[in-house]
Amino acid sequence: MGRIIVFCRLFLLIVIAYAIAACNLPLQPPPTTKPSPAPTATAESHWQTIYEGLQWRRLLPHGDELAQLIVVRVDPREHRFRAIYRAGQAESLASWRALEPDASVIINANFFDTNDVALGLVVSDGAASGSAYRDRGGTFLIRNGEPAIVTYRSQNLQNSEGIEQAVQGFPLLVENGRQAYFAAGSGERTRRTIIGIDKHGNVLIMVAPFLGLSLADLSAYLPGTDLEIDTAFNLDGGGSTMIALPVADYFQPSLDPAPIILAVYPRATG
Repeated sequence: MGRIIVFCRLFLLIVIAYAIAACNLPLQPPPTTKPSPAPTATAESHWQTIYEGLQWRRLLPHGDELAQLIVVRVDPREHRFRAIYRAGQAESLASWRALEPDASVIINANFFDTNDVALGLVVSDGAASGSAYRDRGGTFLIRNGEPAIVTYRSQNLQNSEGIEQAVQGFPLLVENGRQAYFAAGSGERTRRTIIGIDKHGNVLIMVAPFLGLSLADLSAYLPGTDLEIDTAFNLDGGGSTMIALPVADYFQPSLDPAPIILAVYPRATG
């Protein structure tokens, strides 16, 4: 019995010694850099700067968490855009990230057919593919280094001189700051990918990662926000919707692989 008591006392002393030592251990310093935290999913957020010329926030249309929009605002003076098309070879978001490791943002772009061939016009590094829509939607393009959106009512793509990058989609959602799409009925709610330009020349990338809104409801909602949207149109959505914001550690993989993306890069990368 005496030996048991001695052993118990010794064990207790060891435990106390370890506890004292642990209390005196220095705290680990916080990391010197960390990604911008994701805006909370239960409330709208203000703009959060990821780094110079790149901000993001979350909007909750009508307070509906399932309809939330992730919005990325890109200053084209600080970032450049590139459309990338792999005809017949759709890729997952993880694969696109591996192919474009320097991209600040990656989103899906054009609609495509069952053979993974782009519908509408794609221009990648000056090389054009497909046929431009003439009666619907809009075109996001880079001409002589400057981004622009031209609509089916105003666009003239016969002259492609100077167009370096371009993607197309439909329908047109906002034109001249006003609702541009009207449809009878409530319409389908699904994941969405949208691109727009605000009144200051910033490019707005918008993704509804969950249930989203119908196109008509989205078209009615966007002009009433404080995003100051001038023009915006719908890109391919549903199972194709994807977005990567590596610096903010935010990723929304698509349900289906996509053969066309629009990628954004800091101008410092060349």
